[in-house]
Amino acid sequence: MNSNERKRWFGLILVCFVGMIGFSTPIQHFAAFPNELRLFSGQMKRLQYGVPVHAEVTVDPNMLQINGSANGSQTVNLNEPLSLQPHQSGQTNMKVKLFGKIPFKTVKVNVMPDLRVIPGGQTIGVKVKSAGILVVGHHQVRNADGMKESPGEAAGLKLGDLITTINEVPIKEVRKVGEICEQYGREGKPLSVTYKRSGKLYQTQLNPMYDSEDRAWRLGLYIRDSAAGVGTLTFFAPEQGVYGALGHIITDMDTGTPIEVGDGQILQSNVTSINKSQNGDPGEKRAQFVKEGKILGNIVRNTPFGIFGKMKELPDHSFSDKALPVALAEDVKEGPAHILTVVNGQRVEQFDIEIVHVTKQTGPATKGMVIKITDKRLINKTGGIVQGMSGSPIIQDGKIVGAVTHVFVNDPTSGYGCFIEWMLQDAGVLHPSESSRESQSAA
Repeated sequence: MNSNERKRWFGLILVCFVGMIGFSTPIQHFAAFPNELRLFSGQMKRLQYGVPVHAEVTVDPNMLQINGSANGSQTVNLNEPLSLQPHQSGQTNMKVKLFGKIPFKTVKVNVMPDLRVIPGGQTIGVKVKSAGILVVGHHQVRNADGMKESPGEAAGLKLGDLITTINEVPIKEVRKVGEICEQYGREGKPLSVTYKRSGKLYQTQLNPMYDSEDRAWRLGLYIRDSAAGVGTLTFFAPEQGVYGALGHIITDMDTGTPIEVGDGQILQSNVTSINKSQNGDPGEKRAQFVKEGKILGNIVRNTPFGIFGKMKELPDHSFSDKALPVALAEDVKEGPAHILTVVNGQRVEQFDIEIVHVTKQTGPATKGMVIKITDKRLINKTGGIVQGMSGSPIIQDGKIVGAVTHVFVNDPTSGYGCFIEWMLQDAGVLHPSESSRESQSAA
């Protein structure tokens, strides 16, 4: 073997050796050591890195204790669990030196004020008034010559457009649109229509047309100003007087357009029956509103993570009125968990599930976890996840970690969940500036 061949073989062996080291468990655990940690004051956090190395860890003992010690600097075995006990909110640094001498990493520690909310699980009735008039279809109007056309379509209005003003007057009721159409049609005047499309405002002129069949003035549009349905309450934050529910955005059933909330209410609801889920056919809760005069809360926001608003007190039939700590997105793990939901009447029950996959998310995003129903009682009753179950709180290790959001059509025992952190942000309970962190690699 000549010199060049020996060099090539040596290089190949060296590359393989480096690759084996890179993929070894200790090296991977070193790489997983975070740049930043987020904790809630008063809630202990355990870290497990499994690295057979001793290290010196230095912290501010007034803010953070390591393994229960009040010493600011101590030697720890990184092959054993490391417990962090924060005592006050704020920011500090945790300095790690391998073997007590080699500077390894300075970890930024962000300690947030303790946060606890009461889990929901109650089935709620939802009534939403949109912040305008939603175009959900085109209607062909027959004129005096027998020809059919849609004045609204001719004016450029499309499905999903939200009409906000007519002749510069705010409009939120379908009934009012009919009155204006009749008045201006008789007078032969066009309507100046302002509408919102994809978050931007536009204007158009719309000429009402007399329908020779209905003998009335028409715009040639199918329109809607409200929506109603049932869902599940996720949490109630008594200190802030706010709630979160559903875990996903409310959309118009015909256009799929997210509803921009103008006003809304949530009410008590009673589950009367269950249409079981089957492969290819998601089931649903059948429910009726109870005491429509008793409003539980209002609806202020409709976001990708559900509906949010003010609520004065916890609804009846709670599983527990005890506030639970919440888990940050990075603290949710694969394994056993529970959900709270109603399958009959108004009684909230607890059912077993498995969190089978967790997505590492650096910011608000849906589909944070995949869950599977493992409770035979729930499967026998519902077939798995059904419509109306969205918003059911997910609890793991005594903490609220998320909410059920969607069912897998071809496997109704499984579905998606979102992290509770993003719902708390949209509710205004947890501010993004408090929970911000450096970017992490996504799985």
